[in-house]
Amino acid sequence: MDSSCGLTDNRVSPPNSLHVSPPGGGGGVGSSHRKRRTLVAPEMNLSLDQSEGSLLSDDFLDTPDDLDINVDDIDTPDETDSLEFITNGNDLEWEDDTPVASAKAGPGGGSGAPTEDGNANTGRLWRTVIIGEQEHRIDMQIIKPYLRVITHGGYYGEGLNAIIVFSACYLPDSSCPDYHYIMENLFLYVVSSLEMLVAEDYLIIYMNGATPRSKMPGISWLKKCYQMIDRRLRKNLKSLVIAHPTWFIRTVLAISRPFISVKFMNKIRYVHSLDELAEIVPMEHVHVPECVMQYDEERIKARRERMEQERRQQEQQSVPQGPIKSSVRPKSMIVEQ
Repeated sequence: MDSSCGLTDNRVSPPNSLHVSPPGGGGGVGSSHRKRRTLVAPEMNLSLDQSEGSLLSDDFLDTPDDLDINVDDIDTPDETDSLEFITNGNDLEWEDDTPVASAKAGPGGGSGAPTEDGNANTGRLWRTVIIGEQEHRIDMQIIKPYLRVITHGGYYGEGLNAIIVFSACYLPDSSCPDYHYIMENLFLYVVSSLEMLVAEDYLIIYMNGATPRSKMPGISWLKKCYQMIDRRLRKNLKSLVIAHPTWFIRTVLAISRPFISVKFMNKIRYVHSLDELAEIVPMEHVHVPECVMQYDEERIKARRERMEQERRQQEQQSVPQGPIKSSVRPKSMIVEQ
C-alpha cells in the first residue's frame, strides 16, 4: 500500500489508488522484482446538492430501463367507485367562493331561496345551455314560477310536426322585483326549450287572452328572442297563430316589421276564439290556461249579447208604422185667413 494510507494528524486519509499484483507473481510482499499497477478512483462529492459528481446528481438518479412504469397497467378507480352526491345528477360548480349547482336535470329540481340582487346562493339551481355556439347559464330557481309559459302541445299532420304553446299570462309582472333579470333568464329558457322540443316542422300558438298590459313582453325582448332563434327554427316554423289578439299586440307586431322578415310576417295568423283555433290544430294535448278559457267564454257571451241586441234593433226598424200626420195646413185655409 502507498504511504498515503498512513496516519496523518491522527486522522485516517481515504485511499485514492489501488495496487494490483501482476498475474503469476510471487506471494512475497517484499519481492523487489514485483511491478505495481495503480488504479485511480474517481472523485466523489458527498454534498447534498445536485452539482456534478454529487450523490443527488442525474448520473446517480437515472432510472433503469427495466423499471419503466406503464400507466395503462395501473388500476384506476371506476366511475361507480367515486363519491357522488344525491342531488338529481347536478354537478357542483364554484362561483364567488360559493358552491353552485349546475343543472343538467329537468326544471323541477333545486332548492334555496333566490336573492333580490340575482346573485348565486347556496342551493341555487343552474342549467347550462348552448345557444348559437355560445354557452349560457340559466337561473332555474328564479324562473321556476314561470316555467309554464312554454309547453308542448303534441303534434299535427304527418310526422313530428310539433305544436308549441306560448302562454303570455304566465309571464312575470313588470312591477315585480328583478324583472329584467327574470326576463333575461326566461328568454334563455324559452329559446333553449324550442331547440329541445322541435325536431322537424312546428307551429307556435301564442295565447294572448287574459294577459294584462303589465305582463306583455316588450318589443326589445321579442326582438332579441327572434334574433337568437336558430336559422333552422325560423325556417321550420310553419305558422304563428295568435289567439285572442288585441290592438296592443297588433301594434307591437306592426312596430316590429323593420327587424322581422317578410316571410315571417306572412306566417302570422289571428284567431278570435278557441273554437276557431280548434279548426286549425288538434287541441287534445294543447294546454289552455284556465284564465284563457274564462276569457274565451266571456267573449263568446258578450258577442251573443251584442248580436241579440242588434237583432232586436233590426226587428224594431222593420215594424211598419201608421200614416204620419202632416202639420202643413191646406192652401185654401191660408187664403181665407
